[in-house]
Amino acid sequence: MGSSFQGANTTAKGVYRSLLKAVRKHVGNEEHKAHFTDFIKQEFRKNPNSENPQNLKLANDYTFYLNSVHHHKELLFSYNIAVDRSDEMKKILGKSAASVGLQLPDVYQA
Repeated sequence: MGSSFQGANTTAKGVYRSLLKAVRKHVGNEEHKAHFTDFIKQEFRKNPNSENPQNLKLANDYTFYLNSVHHHKELLFSYNIAVDRSDEMKKILGKSAASVGLQLPDVYQA
């Protein structure tokens, strides 16, 4: 079996969706960052029916990498490891206020 790819998403469509989702979530989908998603779309459109195990594994590994880096950053924030948490705290305060139907005063708005 040697080169068979075994992962959470083994179809090209599943890997493509997972990778796009991770890039949009962790890299961003602003106009100036569109080249990331454009590249992914271009690569998957070259051979839409091809399920090359090596390429799928590479895409799946990169998805895992993006998610892991984001998770690691969240852990650093949660342990308060010498990082500026002001933006993260604004997000947390905003989500907490929104969950009970409130909105933060302009002082706390980003």
